[in-house]
Amino acid sequence: MRYVSFLVLIFLAACATPYQKSGLAGGYSETRLSENVFRVSFRANAYSRGERAEDFALLRCAELALEHGYSHFALADSKSDSEIGAYTTPTTTYTTGSAYSVGNTVYGSARTNTYGGNTEFYSKPGTTNTVVMFKGKPDIQGIVFDARFVNDSIRRKYATEFERAK
Repeated sequence: MRYVSFLVLIFLAACATPYQKSGLAGGYSETRLSENVFRVSFRANAYSRGERAEDFALLRCAELALEHGYSHFALADSKSDSEIGAYTTPTTTYTTGSAYSVGNTVYGSARTNTYGGNTEFYSKPGTTNTVVMFKGKPDIQGIVFDARFVNDSIRRKYATEFERAK
């Protein structure tokens, strides 16, 4: 039983939204709002947990800070949400039968089975951060993130996925 549970977890992890630029399976996007302010979003698919979307949005914040020569960042705003939806699986009907005759009389039977028609619900998590970046650690109220530390920490947490992507 443990083996089956392990295989299911591996399968689901393989289906979760990878860390990538936004595409059909989700991913990150950003908008520069001013010299040192960005809005960063990460949208995940239904096989991903909310924590993954939050982590990958923070990772992208850290990457942007480092790419633009900033060492620290703070979140001015952060929103996590989920897109909730449902779909109904198609139905398929199979009929099998048999017949035989005795003299001028035919006897038969048939069986019909219908599969599908189930309604499945899903939730696609997402996170949007408005981030202010700094060169050096600022003396401000609130949590200030070290961009290098966040980048390294989140990449370590998802190390196997980043290794597979190489």
